[in-house]
Amino acid sequence: MSCRTGHGGRGPSFLAIDFETSGYERHSACAVGLVRVEDGEIVRRAYHLIRPSSSRFVFTYLHGISWKDVCYEPHFGELWPVMEPLFRGVEFLVAHNAPFDRSVLRACCAAAGIDMPAVPFRCTVETARRVWNIYPTKLPDVCAFLDIPLQHHEAASDSEACARIMIAAHRAGG
Repeated sequence: MSCRTGHGGRGPSFLAIDFETSGYERHSACAVGLVRVEDGEIVRRAYHLIRPSSSRFVFTYLHGISWKDVCYEPHFGELWPVMEPLFRGVEFLVAHNAPFDRSVLRACCAAAGIDMPAVPFRCTVETARRVWNIYPTKLPDVCAFLDIPLQHHEAASDSEACARIMIAAHRAGG
């Protein structure tokens, strides 16, 4: 019999999430990557561009996304009905530097008048330090250590990397 918490099953069920933002404001998400893991296996991937409330882009140099890429995309609130089912039934959310992604999710939900999912976050920075004693613990460093492919600051790749880090940590007993 499979158990979702990993006691007798293959691993936990969680959602890895990564946001890219257009600027310093936490509600300025312009892309999100989501990777759903059930019983330790990746079962679904999603990537969405998001139209932030401002056309001012500060971080295009980092992630390559500009206003022209998102000006016809849905706002976070319009996209939420598509994303929300991925949050259902997971034990936790995973992100690299989880306080950042948690704050972006919280700010985007607040700006859209949506209740933030009541699901705890786990951080792959903390996990990599605890399980493998990796320093520095930037996402490219952890991925290089674990031989995980990465296109850094691309939300789909970053969220997949986080999912794979957490799966590897679980398999390593962490």
